[in-house]
Amino acid sequence: MMRGPITVDRRATIAAIALVLVYFAIELSWHRPPICPCGTVKLWTGAVWSAENSQQISDWYSLSHIIHGFLFYGAAWLILPGRARLWALPFAVAIEGSWELLENSPIIIDRYRAATAAVGYSGDSILNSMSDIGMMVIGFALARRLPVWWTVGIAIFFELLALAVIRDNLTLNVLMLTYPIESIRVWQAAGA
Repeated sequence: MMRGPITVDRRATIAAIALVLVYFAIELSWHRPPICPCGTVKLWTGAVWSAENSQQISDWYSLSHIIHGFLFYGAAWLILPGRARLWALPFAVAIEGSWELLENSPIIIDRYRAATAAVGYSGDSILNSMSDIGMMVIGFALARRLPVWWTVGIAIFFELLALAVIRDNLTLNVLMLTYPIESIRVWQAAGA
């Protein structure tokens, strides 16, 4: 059976926006910094080893969040039946937002510090967390509109680009959080 692109209707879009507001409120209640503690707001910061990484609107890890959108779209397209597919975007926002909460919890912040080269990591600013969710939505929207081979090609390009520039990417991030390999951690730290 051929399936067309996942439809996103008005109610699902409103639900996705409401979820983003819930995640915003939760992070605010956790006293996460709203913006970079440096006091500035920038569209981009490319300095992975600086205190502004994961604090500004976008950074090298934004590529990973776009790939999350590709993956969530693909999973929804494969798994969700019929009318449930209308709710694929809110489901994707719920997963991404839940990851943002987990990523900014002490257990994951401590895990990043212990198992990866991100020794000084202190979590994301709320601005960066909300932008990460937005990047996932961009990935979801791109996957909805682009042919599968384009989406896969862009994901591979993003992974290789991040690997070449910052010695990290979504694949290594997952690996180092779940099964840290000392030689990879040392190699990543050498790029600092």
